[in-house]
Amino acid sequence: MLFKTTEEHEALRARIREFAETELKPQTFLLDKENAFPTEIVKQLGKMGILGIPYPKEYGGMGLDIISYAIAVEELARVDGGTGVILSAHVSLGSWPIFAYGTEEQKQKYLIPLAKGEKLGAFGLTEPNAGSDAGGTETTAVLEGDHYILNGGKIFITNADKAETYVIFAVTTPDIGTRGISAFIVEKGWEGFTFGDHYDKMGIRSSSTAELIFNDVKVPKENLLGQEGQGFKIAMSTLDGGRIGIASQALGIAQGAYENALEYSKERIQFGKPICQQQSISFKLADMATKLRTSRLLIYSAADLKEHHEPYGLESAMAKQYASDRCLEIVNDALQIFGGNGYLKGMEVERAYRDAKICTIYEGTNEIQRVVIASHIIGKMPKEETAPGPKKGALTGVRKKLILKEGTAKERVDALVESLKADGYDFTVGIDIDTPISKAERVVSAGKGIGSKENMELIKALAVQAGAAVGSSRPVAETLKYVPLNRYVGMSGQKFNGNLYIACGISGAGQHLKGIKDATTIVAINNNANAPIFKNCDYGIVGDVLEILPLLTAALDNGEPKKPAPPMKKMKRSIPKNTAPAWKTYVCSGCGYEYNPAVGDPENDIRPGTTFDALPEEWICPDCGEAKDSFIEV
Repeated sequence: MLFKTTEEHEALRARIREFAETELKPQTFLLDKENAFPTEIVKQLGKMGILGIPYPKEYGGMGLDIISYAIAVEELARVDGGTGVILSAHVSLGSWPIFAYGTEEQKQKYLIPLAKGEKLGAFGLTEPNAGSDAGGTETTAVLEGDHYILNGGKIFITNADKAETYVIFAVTTPDIGTRGISAFIVEKGWEGFTFGDHYDKMGIRSSSTAELIFNDVKVPKENLLGQEGQGFKIAMSTLDGGRIGIASQALGIAQGAYENALEYSKERIQFGKPICQQQSISFKLADMATKLRTSRLLIYSAADLKEHHEPYGLESAMAKQYASDRCLEIVNDALQIFGGNGYLKGMEVERAYRDAKICTIYEGTNEIQRVVIASHIIGKMPKEETAPGPKKGALTGVRKKLILKEGTAKERVDALVESLKADGYDFTVGIDIDTPISKAERVVSAGKGIGSKENMELIKALAVQAGAAVGSSRPVAETLKYVPLNRYVGMSGQKFNGNLYIACGISGAGQHLKGIKDATTIVAINNNANAPIFKNCDYGIVGDVLEILPLLTAALDNGEPKKPAPPMKKMKRSIPKNTAPAWKTYVCSGCGYEYNPAVGDPENDIRPGTTFDALPEEWICPDCGEAKDSFIEV
């Protein structure tokens, strides 16, 4: 074997490197500083054919091999890690599942524009309860006629909201774990499909990363990717290939940092000679070069295996884990070589230092990569037939989730006030609306859903009548600047540990919910019935915030100034009783045997979590042998 790339590979490398140096590099400082997406750069990459490198020409691609794709990601990431992952997410995640599992009609409609660079692709798997454990997916897709109704949300999605085509994973059959997950092609612009705020990240800041929000989105049946229940398989096989892209991104970031450090070390004179001639520095450079070469060989090997349709899951996991771990070491040494200069904003090595870390986290953390590698070399252990564990709960713990949707707005408000008073809340007393969040018994908090700044007067009026302090979500304080930064509530802001939290127009991002998880009672007011906040609250009103707030303010107004509240006494949270299982119960009409989905039928290879409807038609009663159709629902 000749461990060397071809002339065609190196010609492609030279072409992309020249583009990255002349077109991308002059923009990288501002892209990073302003958290801005390189829209024009991506358009140019599309015109160059780079967005379709590994796809056949008949589908609009360049028809090149997977090593060529790895080189493209590497060369872009060498100059800017964020731009590298834009290409990686588009090719490996947003396009490949359609190429591998799509029907010919789906390929013609979606893959061709993606491969031609006319549209950008993205991939929606991660959720608050489904990170490394994709089996925790909670987004649902329910078939109604000729459409699936998609509800839920995704977080940390690369290329959101810049992409036009999304591969989304949702539960189509509940209570059977990963076998109930399916994949769908979803288009930007469909009614009910919206986006959360662009994350303000530590690194890869030119890459757009945001939440996807699905509120009764109608997905045509023909947009099911593969078959129902194949979603987990599609996701895992997609991530196998995606790891080659992330490994290439890590390699490119490390290569750029190494080259900058090498050049600087030849110019920096100390003790009468360039520092590269100091043994301590020369040894660092030698180790960096060795790590780069071993990473590159691992990546290209995995890419070559994929290109030749050989098993490559083990090698791609090794490449991703090794290259990203070595990337952290290389950029750390590079910054050390630069010394204090490397720590300054605007230095490429400083940006590389921040860009590098994410490579060990996304596309499967490096801990997960080691699980994958171990399973290949040791073999998968047989799984014990045990009943499925309890579902993951809300981020704020067990809540009542009494959501008021019916009746007039006033009737819903009156029902809420009656419930709060029944819980022991006294609205004749109150605190100053500027009380520090951490010391407040009650808080009325504003989210982006309240609209313009003048609507903060509605929040303040409600806070006065609720006897509460004023708070906000992070965007309201940081981006909109409606309130001081010390008023925003969340994991990264102020923690609320008091009794009553009223969230107005707050959708319920994970970092916000973790900041209120210790609240005794959470009330949510939002016009989106599928907002995550409703899964994490005790009481909720679905309705227009601007209509509900004045009604709630009036309902809490007893016509007199609020009396000073006594020192806060933490109220006991009401814990609702466990709910019954979601599945139906079926009993054999012949012998009375009751099928229990939590147990399944191990003797007949029916795994725990299999609902009665999902049993094979040939399945029979394990006690008396009666056919499945002899069972009756009870």
